[in-house]
Amino acid sequence: MLFAFLALAGSGLGLIATPAKSDEASWGCQILLCAASQNPSWHGVGYCVPPMTRLISAMKKPGFSWPVCHEANADKPGHEAFDECPAGTTIGYSVQGENGWQGEPDQCIKTVNLCQSLGGRDTSTWRRGSSSDAFYGDSNSCIQQSGTPRPRRADPYFVDIPNDQGVKQRFWFNLNY
Repeated sequence: MLFAFLALAGSGLGLIATPAKSDEASWGCQILLCAASQNPSWHGVGYCVPPMTRLISAMKKPGFSWPVCHEANADKPGHEAFDECPAGTTIGYSVQGENGWQGEPDQCIKTVNLCQSLGGRDTSTWRRGSSSDAFYGDSNSCIQQSGTPRPRRADPYFVDIPNDQGVKQRFWFNLNY
């Protein structure tokens, strides 16, 4: 029965079709139902505002543990702050520290082989890259990398909820209120 509510929430029908049953759900299931609501998001579903604001408040307290909905067989929510990088780029870091420490994966890196792009012509004059063009590495190299800020997700949290065949579907949401 719970999956039927999740399917309704995820399909854009919201919780309107089953308000009496959703009110009986545990807090973890309420959170899951609301997080899966896509059109409208939980912000536009009156039933969802109290449990989600309670969640946001609870997350600020020490020892917070995400409420679980055991009946839905869903994983705990995840968080990915950044969107994928555009095609032709890879994920990189703007901050690189000592001992291999890296900051957030907040860059999209484009790598260009300047020598190869000349199609076999004499590359001796092209081997001097401008240090302002080089993101990483040697400015005298044919390989130049440049970074652009990686886009941030509007909805950085997600829940994976299995459908009736057991295949998990990802629902993205935010906790901005």
